[in-house]
Amino acid sequence: MCRLHRPGRQPMGCATAGESPAPAGCEALGRDGKAEDGMCSKITYRTGTGTFITGRGMDWNDPTADTALWVFPAGMQRDGGAGSSPISWTSRFGSVVTSFYGTSSSDGMNAAGLVCNILYLSESDYGEPGAEGRTTLSIGAWAQYYLDNFATVAEAVEATRKDPFSIIAPVLPNGRAATVHLALSDPSGDCAVIEYLGGHPVVHHGPEYRVMTNSPVYDQQLALTAYWDLIGGNRMLPGTISAADRFVRLSYNLKSSPEYEDRRMAVASVFSQMRAIGVPLGMEDPDHPNISATLWRAIADHDAKRYYFESTVSPSVMWVDLDKVDLASGADVMAVDVARDGLAGEVSAEFRPRAPFEFLAA
Repeated sequence: MCRLHRPGRQPMGCATAGESPAPAGCEALGRDGKAEDGMCSKITYRTGTGTFITGRGMDWNDPTADTALWVFPAGMQRDGGAGSSPISWTSRFGSVVTSFYGTSSSDGMNAAGLVCNILYLSESDYGEPGAEGRTTLSIGAWAQYYLDNFATVAEAVEATRKDPFSIIAPVLPNGRAATVHLALSDPSGDCAVIEYLGGHPVVHHGPEYRVMTNSPVYDQQLALTAYWDLIGGNRMLPGTISAADRFVRLSYNLKSSPEYEDRRMAVASVFSQMRAIGVPLGMEDPDHPNISATLWRAIADHDAKRYYFESTVSPSVMWVDLDKVDLASGADVMAVDVARDGLAGEVSAEFRPRAPFEFLAA
């Protein structure tokens, strides 16, 4: 039942049943009829040496959302965390992860250099939990399932084609629906975007799928971007903070950015692109009550196995070198709270043992 878009194909104006392509610059409507502007952005950047760096911004309307960095070793016994028949697995790879609300893995990189990013998508439709006899998986465990089990995007896509589980997405602690889509990238530059529509995964797979924001669904984002490509970004770009407009600007900036050979300049380029697309802290719009400020950014250098984190309320950038934390089977689960004062630079020594969080449950 999984729909797959293969490399080289960029569907234009496609939509799931009952939907119509959204007009350029417009947000899709959420289930309550209001514009759902749960806003995040993601790019995968190619350096001048042929390596890749993925950057994302987390935009959310609750600045009190609990966030921490975690070290999860290989060999952990996991289960889907929700439903009567949760999927189970043993983690093949250790990972460094950013948690959200203390119940979800929202972003991270594993020991093989696979990166997973969770972004908001109001149109997500996970179907009935356990439908067709499938096992279940909490939305809070979705990213961790990929980080634990796969070394490459191709491996992850192959498993997703089999439609192995149905997702259970309870309401988040701030009362918003946990409707998201997922991006994958790996050290080869391969990328994928996975969306649940009509109860089954829709997969866009190929190195060309390097940009992702939020609504509308990915097929429609590609169509809107193709329109702006014809106009030419050096003449005019859409300037609002809507997801469709941010997708267009990110695509243009990514194409226009030099491919730096110097690693420091390459990382700085990704940071600058993610900062440029961010939404100011505390920004409000009475006509769009769900507009969200950028709370944090994460940058993953696939080749260097270095995971950067920047909080909007902190003046410093911190990072974790994966070769400086113990990701081997049997090692302790470790964590550090990102709100702690004084965190900057390489912070692997700041992690302390902590019981792993439980995934978001119904």
